[in-house]
Amino acid sequence: MSATQTPLNGRRFVLYLYVVIVAIAGALGVVLGEVVDMGEPPRLFFLVPLPPNGAGFAVYGVVTVAVALGLPLALVAYVSRQADSREDT
Repeated sequence: MSATQTPLNGRRFVLYLYVVIVAIAGALGVVLGEVVDMGEPPRLFFLVPLPPNGAGFAVYGVVTVAVALGLPLALVAYVSRQADSREDT
């Protein structure tokens, strides 16, 4: 590989996959919110009421999926860094 190209390493791939999954959740929220009458509006973390339209369901989907996937992902990254630092000593 040349100096300008970087390989698609594992961390970068996982980050891209995370962004794609969160974007899909947002797109599905817009589609479902506009096409299907859900009745009751979504409540973000059971606290914040959102409008019962495509934007409300998109925000609900994006934030919920981002948190549900992001917290375990951050924990794995933290544990991985700690394990790497212990191997170096």
